[in-house]
Amino acid sequence: MASIIKANQLQDFGGNSILTSDGAGNLTTQKINYPAFQAKLSVTQNISDSVTTKVQFDTKIFDTDNAYDNSTNYRFTPQVAGKYFVFSFIEGDGTGTNKTERVQLLIYKNGVLDSLMQNFPNTAAESNNVGLAINSVCDMNGSTDYIEIFAYVDALSVQATVIGAASHLRSTFGAYRLGS
Repeated sequence: MASIIKANQLQDFGGNSILTSDGAGNLTTQKINYPAFQAKLSVTQNISDSVTTKVQFDTKIFDTDNAYDNSTNYRFTPQVAGKYFVFSFIEGDGTGTNKTERVQLLIYKNGVLDSLMQNFPNTAAESNNVGLAINSVCDMNGSTDYIEIFAYVDALSVQATVIGAASHLRSTFGAYRLGS
């Protein structure tokens, strides 16, 4: 025996909508994973060799709550308290041939190191274009906490860069809320 329950809206005891349907099978749920954003580096950013530098992810791919500043501070300030999944990928490089010896990718929360990932390519034959990914879950108060991404590229005394691209993702930064 099968049961059928028909409803176009489910609410909690406070009258808040949990789930709605338009009658055609399209559901709208509460915004559990909001705020959320993703930004990319649209042009290659020159950084000082062997110096930890903030990556200027300048182009928003999406930003549900206008919580990412892509013009001055290059930081995510969520404005809603909760736990956030934070992720980034960069491609570090030293100009020239075989010039990148070490790349670090760092998540800073409120100006303090939260997480660090690093890659030491084979030092017998140093590489160019070293890709590195990092992610972390950060507890954010929503009003004043912020997240920034920094990079460190040891380019053996040549120009260090974080590679960006206008047409696709080469270096990116994003976050989304997991819950309270």
